Amino acid sequence: MSMTIPFWKMHGASNDFIVVDDRARLFPEQDAAWLRAIMARRTGVGSEGVLLIQPSERADFRMRFFNPDGGEVDMCGNGARCIARLAFELGVAPSPMRFETGAGLVRAEMLGDQVRLGMTVPRDWRLGGELAVDGVVYAYDFVNSGVPHVVVTVDDVRAIDVARVGAAIRYHADFAPKGTNANFIQIMGPDAIAVRTYERGVEAETLACGTGIVAAGLLAGKSGRVAPPVRVTPASGDVLIVDYRLTPEGAEDVTLTGPAVHVFRGELRYG
Repeated sequence: MSMTIPFWKMHGASNDFIVVDDRARLFPEQDAAWLRAIMARRTGVGSEGVLLIQPSERADFRMRFFNPDGGEVDMCGNGARCIARLAFELGVAPSPMRFETGAGLVRAEMLGDQVRLGMTVPRDWRLGGELAVDGVVYAYDFVNSGVPHVVVTVDDVRAIDVARVGAAIRYHADFAPKGTNANFIQIMGPDAIAVRTYERGVEAETLACGTGIVAAGLLAGKSGRVAPPVRVTPASGDVLIVDYRLTPEGAEDVTLTGPAVHVFRGELRYG
């Protein structure tokens, strides 16, 4: 079936997305090859994900997220802020709103050109782990902040070879079969960290990863190195705010506040 599909290009802290209003459920989400083609940088629109607004029986709408490899994942923090802003502007959802993701129900509130996202409860905490990459042993912590994230603390985040070490952690046997995202953080102050992230599904370092920013802020706080709210600076240079309340089991009331920016509108042709 041939069709024209309107889309919005948006980004959150330079993490960029193709966003589609798919309440009519016509988007060809099953065509992974086509998804890869439209996300390609040189020959497609170029993005680090496709976001779909779809109907939900449990919330204001349902968010679907597809990585550049064409595979679907449960959650994307930067993408969730972008889709929340667009849903609000299209009249799909009020502010505050609730929407459905693969990781659970998420809350969002418009704050001017910023969006505050109420994240799902973090789970699968694993603190004080160690793994070896090319003979070097890295201490790490782990949490699922919507998707799985390893966080490694380093002295200088600029010096780490994110492509090499990040890929080795992403595919490490300890996280098989689905793998993990890999984050490297540097403590910058009592409430501030810098982070660089290797993203699973993108298979490269990205300028920002929302769930990685949340995982970094959570694990740095859980280990007592920072106190919330935590100011997190990813490779894009933006400053995002991760807030939460620590509990004996982990953390609650987790929020991520940051930008959601329009870039342009366009049309995709399918078929």
